[in-house]
Amino acid sequence: MRVRFAPSPTGALHIGGVRTALYNFLLARKHGGKFILRIEDTDQTRYVKGAEKYIIEALSWLGLEFDESPEKGGEYGPYRQSERKATGIYEKYAEQLVTDGHAYYAFDTEAELSLARAQAEEKGLKFKYDAATRIQMKNSLNMSESAWKQLVNSGAPKVIRLKIPEEGVVTFKDMVRGVVSFDCSELDDKVMLKNDGMPTYHMANIVDDYHMKISHVIRGEEWLPSTPTHVLLYKFLGWADVMPEFAHLPLILKPEPTAYLNKRTIDDFSEQFTSDFISQNNQYAEKFDKVKKVVHPLLQDFKNISDRLKINEKKDDKLKKELKSYLRDVMYGKLSKRDGDRLGMPVFPLDWNGGSPANSFKGFREWGFLSEAVLNILALLGWNDGTDQEIYSKEEMIHAFSMDRVSTSGARFNFEKAKWFNKQYLSQINNGKLIELVQSDLNEKGVNVGVEKLNLVAGLMKLRINYTTDFYHQGKYFFNELNVEEIEIRHQKNFQKKILNKWTDNRKKELDNLFEKINEIPVFDSESLEAYVEPLIESNKGEILPIFRLGLSGEMGGPGIYEIMEVLGRSITLKRLKDFINFCEDRYQVRDPSD
Repeated sequence: MRVRFAPSPTGALHIGGVRTALYNFLLARKHGGKFILRIEDTDQTRYVKGAEKYIIEALSWLGLEFDESPEKGGEYGPYRQSERKATGIYEKYAEQLVTDGHAYYAFDTEAELSLARAQAEEKGLKFKYDAATRIQMKNSLNMSESAWKQLVNSGAPKVIRLKIPEEGVVTFKDMVRGVVSFDCSELDDKVMLKNDGMPTYHMANIVDDYHMKISHVIRGEEWLPSTPTHVLLYKFLGWADVMPEFAHLPLILKPEPTAYLNKRTIDDFSEQFTSDFISQNNQYAEKFDKVKKVVHPLLQDFKNISDRLKINEKKDDKLKKELKSYLRDVMYGKLSKRDGDRLGMPVFPLDWNGGSPANSFKGFREWGFLSEAVLNILALLGWNDGTDQEIYSKEEMIHAFSMDRVSTSGARFNFEKAKWFNKQYLSQINNGKLIELVQSDLNEKGVNVGVEKLNLVAGLMKLRINYTTDFYHQGKYFFNELNVEEIEIRHQKNFQKKILNKWTDNRKKELDNLFEKINEIPVFDSESLEAYVEPLIESNKGEILPIFRLGLSGEMGGPGIYEIMEVLGRSITLKRLKDFINFCEDRYQVRDPSD
């Protein structure tokens, strides 16, 4: 078994592409096959500098190791199509198709093609270069041999188009969808070789798969309509007996609207959708309020949003029809890079800097996801092994994976579920590994503490954080001094209700005595502290513990109080508590008794 992941270096690698790479990887590893990276950079007009490096770094972070690639090399290289093109291999087979009568030269200019499209549109049709229209176009099928040869020899601009049979059906077996058939009348004469000598995706893809001995082609369902053309190419080139098996994976779909639409968010999304709609429809540039008055009611019944967005041809006016169509496009269908910005979630494995804020995106890694969690999330977007298991190691995925358990229907991306997966992996992570992952962030924040303390903090925080980026944010009181005045402001309601309102004239003296006893505990660890302190505060625990929590961490939640005390140590614990009760006593003394 030999499978390949063949991305184009045209920008950041979307998680849909990562899932394709993952399924190829799992299948190859399960069957002891080879997993190959081929960079399909034939379209130089869309080439983006840095994209290839990004792809390789992203897949490396995820642990999807290639057996052959541009970097590793291999028996069937080169592994970049631009380098393979230099050997003349694509032109050779394109010309062979012409010689064998399966392709032809087309000399149509862009102006002539545009005219043909316009004429078709006038008749309410969509122009297609095929058996019905090729006879009217400027190509070698409509010229004498001497005429088209003269054009070829003179260097006239030309392309080579595949000659689709006028009749017949192309049938192939898809590993996911079963037997699939396309009528030849549905296909068009796709370009195989462009005027600049560069092959199109279709030509290069088939030639490379053949020469690299690819046995299985696993790709997204958007390539399904192209597959009959590829099947014909295998047949026309005489390679039908070694044609790979095809599998077309379901789309990764946008989240359900109910995942982000609720009473609290409707106003924000009404503003956002209105602004975006107007940016695409300049005729409404001065009508923001009017557009929003249509958008807002449509979103209010968010539990039935799909029905709300159905167009009523008789009752809906032009604006409402346009808005319903727009909202269906942005709320349903394939997950896009813009959905990440819109919904505040990553859709790329790593950060991507596209040169401007509009073209730059945050990745799962920088968001604070573990690579193992991302693999687990993506594996289950379109596949399950028929059990209720949700958490899989990479080895378990390899063992359980099979193409017959891949779904034919699209899988909705659920960011809350993705967050849950990450939390499960973080809770089980080795403390040392977590410290490695957060160390650069701690260095950036100027944190300089010993390994022993970091290990204790990691043991507490990994059970509570959703992302690695939460480590410092939620645990910064372990590394920094507290500002008691800021705590009062940030937790004003709880400070008043749980502390000042329950303060007594004797409270400071009572707490000072308690602190003296705490200072005498021989072993200052969480277990000893809890066993010693709990009996002492049993009668007023509900009044004392909020003082401890706010005084030690400045937060109302987090790890257990005694665990916090152990990490902070005896001296810092007592200093923070004493500073806090002194502050509370001062506030109590100057309070307004009528409050």
